[in-house]
Amino acid sequence: MLDELRRNPKTTGKLARSFDMSRFGVMKHLRVLEKAGLVVVETRGRERWNHLNPLPIREIYRRWIRPFEEPLSDRLLRLKALAEEEKTKNDE
Repeated sequence: MLDELRRNPKTTGKLARSFDMSRFGVMKHLRVLEKAGLVVVETRGRERWNHLNPLPIREIYRRWIRPFEEPLSDRLLRLKALAEEEKTKNDE
């Protein structure tokens, strides 16, 4: 659902047509996402427009993913260099 909302906001009905589940099931999922702060709901007349709120995702990235990127990238580069060095030795 977050991928669908990432493209553009959608009404609950339109979002329900994108998935193989009932409108009620989609509404349950949306309530959970709304409680988590990942979806913001705007009511326009009788329609509920669902918008992705990317800020919590960005905070998760900053806190949990970014700190691990740099060390892992360095390790992969060292592993690549060792593998290439070993290949060069074997080719000689």
